[in-house]
Amino acid sequence: MLNFVVHGDPTDRPKLLIAHGLFGSARNWGVIAKRLSADRQVIAVDMRNHGSSPWFETHSYRDLADDLAEVIDGPCDVLGHSMGGKAAMVLACEKPSKVKKLVVADIAPVGYTHTQMGPIDAMRKVDLDVESRAEAKAQLAGLEPGVDDFLLQSLDLKAKKWRLNLDVLAGEMEKIIGFPQLETVFLGPALFLSGGNSDYVKSDYRSEMKRLFPDAKFAKIPGAGHWLHAEKPREFAAAVAAFLDMD
Repeated sequence: MLNFVVHGDPTDRPKLLIAHGLFGSARNWGVIAKRLSADRQVIAVDMRNHGSSPWFETHSYRDLADDLAEVIDGPCDVLGHSMGGKAAMVLACEKPSKVKKLVVADIAPVGYTHTQMGPIDAMRKVDLDVESRAEAKAQLAGLEPGVDDFLLQSLDLKAKKWRLNLDVLAGEMEKIIGFPQLETVFLGPALFLSGGNSDYVKSDYRSEMKRLFPDAKFAKIPGAGHWLHAEKPREFAAAVAAFLDMD
């Protein structure tokens, strides 16, 4: 069972499950979860090989979708970003009884050509015998601005280790940047919410998105990149809430 954090009143309110992206954790979604918990119970998970969840030898999207299915008690709304969005899409298509509404943040059901080995290589080079995140940050090199601070949220200073299964994530990278071939579709409501400045969801992908999610809607948040929930939290939370509240 995945580790998860619950926000909001657990009584008869609708439930929303949040699945984070690669190198993330439930804690990264605290601001969004608290905003959305005003009208629903929000369950933010640590995906396998991340955070406080168990480590496994595999990291396929069907594995991740099965993990999410174990957390869900009855059908609920599901929100996934990037890697978590791919897992959420597989869950919706292959276990549709588990998902009421689906929100996919800045990712498409396609394989990508970029790799995420750069951050893994950078984390592997850090001497973890440090006393502060500032010391560790000084060792992280070759990363885009802001990525070092994001990665450091997964550094356990006391245990002197990363809360990320770097070896398995590296070994499964081809699966992580890829996407499985799905034959079943999700007929429920789906929202693909993208950053206006991001190139992760291209118009060329629209036909495959509509094939798998015939009732899909598409929206963009102006001025936001791939990390749209962190860059524009109010706008992101408002767009998600508006979609989930629609009849």
